Amino acid sequence: MKQVKQVRQARAAKAAREEQDKKDRYARYRVRFARLTALARVHRRRIWIAAGAAAAVAVAAVLVSVLGGDDKPGPPDPRARQYKNVDACLLTGDKGVTEGTEGAPVWAGMQDASKATHARVNFVPVTGEQTAANATPFVNSLLQRSCDVVVAVGKAPVAAAEAAAKAHPKVRFVVVGSEAAAANVTAVKPGDGVRADVARAVEQGVNTPG
Repeated sequence: MKQVKQVRQARAAKAAREEQDKKDRYARYRVRFARLTALARVHRRRIWIAAGAAAAVAVAAVLVSVLGGDDKPGPPDPRARQYKNVDACLLTGDKGVTEGTEGAPVWAGMQDASKATHARVNFVPVTGEQTAANATPFVNSLLQRSCDVVVAVGKAPVAAAEAAAKAHPKVRFVVVGSEAAAANVTAVKPGDGVRADVARAVEQGVNTPG
């Protein structure tokens, strides 16, 4: 009987150990599963963060490409003309430089000179009465804008320009249809050659230091 009892106790102890081993293995499995689950969550979170960052970068790139031009200019077009810091200004009658006017070939000559010298050119028509007195403020406005060469065509603009030339010896003047001549004044005859003559006079004025 004693031996049978010992066998039963041994079996019971073995069964208890096996049961405990099962519990231990289950506990270890739960720990491992918990760790794997946590790692998976961290991994997924990193993936989402990385994806979000990539999306943010992509959106920022699109915004920069669309809006960036407003804040920062792009590289200059190598084909664009680079102008000198020199201005040649034309004063005309009230009809300006429209086709058929006396100012049209003069303006064309100034544009030719601009292509050759890279000087900036612009024109201003005298509005209102076509008199020297009324044209004088227009000449003065060109001088205040620091025009290096002043070209005048038309009776009133030419008269006002000739008067202003005396007070501004460092500014070059080109007058069309006048016989006046001074150290800083070049007279150009009207006619078929006015475009070329104006171009040469403006080029000379641009290249002559004031």
